[in-house]
Amino acid sequence: MDEGRRRELEAAGWRAGDAADFLGLTPEEAAFVEVRLALARHLRELRQKNGWTQTAVAERLGSSQSRVAKMEASDASVSLDLMVRSLLTLGATCAEVGQTIAQAA
Repeated sequence: MDEGRRRELEAAGWRAGDAADFLGLTPEEAAFVEVRLALARHLRELRQKNGWTQTAVAERLGSSQSRVAKMEASDASVSLDLMVRSLLTLGATCAEVGQTIAQAA
């Protein structure tokens, strides 16, 4: 949001902030959310780069297409462990996974 619009809204009594402010997240919780989103994005990008469908990825992982969709959506029911293991199974290196996490912070 541009600064002028932000000032107009605040003058009208509105508060401007980000999702972490709105949800009342601690810095640690906000960082955790960013890591989840970054891993999900990396998984989707890896799948698309290789021309794989969610169904093809599910077969490689021994999972279901709906589970892959949940991973790519960063669904709360998907553990970080599953996301990391899935990335490694699909050919991502430990360095790439680490870089993804580092860039999220």
